[in-house]
Amino acid sequence: MTSHDKEILPRRTKILYGSGDLGFSLTNTIVAVLFGIYLTDVVGLRPALAAAAVFIGRTTDYLNDPLVGYLSDRTRSRWGRRRPYLLFGFIPFGLTFALLWWIPPIRSQVGLAVYYALIYIVFDLATTVVGMPYYALTPELTLDYDERTSLTSYRMAFSIVGGLIAFTMPLMIVGTMRPDHAARVLLMGAVFGLVAAVPLLIVFLSTRERPEFESQEQSTLRESLRAARKNRPFVFAAVIFLVTWTSVDIILTMLLFFIKYRMRLEQHADVITGTIFVVALISLPAWEYASKRWNKARAYVVGISFWAVVQIALVVIAPSWGLPVTLVLAAMAGVGVGAAHVLPWSMLPDAVEWDELATGKRHEGMFYSLVTLMQKVASSIAVPLSLLVLDVTGYVANAPTQSASVVAGVRWMVGPVPAVLLLIGIGFALWYPLGRDEHAAVRADLAARRKAP
Repeated sequence: MTSHDKEILPRRTKILYGSGDLGFSLTNTIVAVLFGIYLTDVVGLRPALAAAAVFIGRTTDYLNDPLVGYLSDRTRSRWGRRRPYLLFGFIPFGLTFALLWWIPPIRSQVGLAVYYALIYIVFDLATTVVGMPYYALTPELTLDYDERTSLTSYRMAFSIVGGLIAFTMPLMIVGTMRPDHAARVLLMGAVFGLVAAVPLLIVFLSTRERPEFESQEQSTLRESLRAARKNRPFVFAAVIFLVTWTSVDIILTMLLFFIKYRMRLEQHADVITGTIFVVALISLPAWEYASKRWNKARAYVVGISFWAVVQIALVVIAPSWGLPVTLVLAAMAGVGVGAAHVLPWSMLPDAVEWDELATGKRHEGMFYSLVTLMQKVASSIAVPLSLLVLDVTGYVANAPTQSASVVAGVRWMVGPVPAVLLLIGIGFALWYPLGRDEHAAVRADLAARRKAP
């Protein structure tokens, strides 16, 4: 059997395609970790107004995902269905990210909140234009169940490296989040906007699409939405993805507050967060092996169960435990973070063949867009809610210490709340209907159908 029959991808393709996720990880993580504290401690917005700006920015982006996904499914060009969006969208993506970190000459609190809501809207649109087509390339690059996990592992390696860089290097440029460091914050935004955009051009130049999928009959928007709703593996995978990454969003938003005000280890924040991401990166081959040894859903259950226990433990950890215990817990969390990066993403493309068998068409763009749409809906509630917890409990920006109520709110938002979401994901994974054998049977049926006269 040839490599083509096995759908084995060259390592070069995996690396070059995977590099594209570096930009999304950098921008998403920097926004998740620093944007909230930037708005409160550098711009000077009240937490409630900062929460409103983020909420408006995210909620008005809801229509972009299914629209861009649907358009990319229907796009026909000499570059394919997905790649044109990477070519024409990588510059706006980097530029709008940089503008998030500019403070306009506006003195009004409401005026500043309006600016950041609007620029967030534009940035989210630019991200969607390049992100949806990029993710939808995964099912086309290989049809193999295990190769998709391998491809996702390479992509997630870049994602974790991006997260590691995002947690450490921006603060090296900025220093501490203070009003007099606004110029440094803008420099950070410009540097990482450029670094995030370039890999998407590399993906455009190094990948190719399957012409047989481009020639398939095009679905209407209603047909695409109906196909997603009736696809049971997709629905399960989407819920698993949703709760997992909503947990990540909440943790990223609150982690620096937890390190600074609960553990009083702000000077070691880069070491603590770096430990999480380094261990997550190291764990990726183990989760790829676990997926091959068992299947994707079972590997998810094991990895996320481990992570959920660590998050619950954060309720009882006290400052007196010190840096060593904190680093041990960070390393343990990193093992679960590695599973979260690989397994939910690798489940999604397998639902595409299930859909093709049922409908005779492929809706990769719509499927991925609906998943990210649901994530944005959840994050647009969860992330502002995290900031509102600070406001309600009496958070004071740049104060050396916070009240007991603020610390308690941070502890709950970084520990039990994401743990409950992770447990929901485990429940859906236990009943996930598409394992390796089932996917192989679907592919065999599709192959027989294509050969039929």
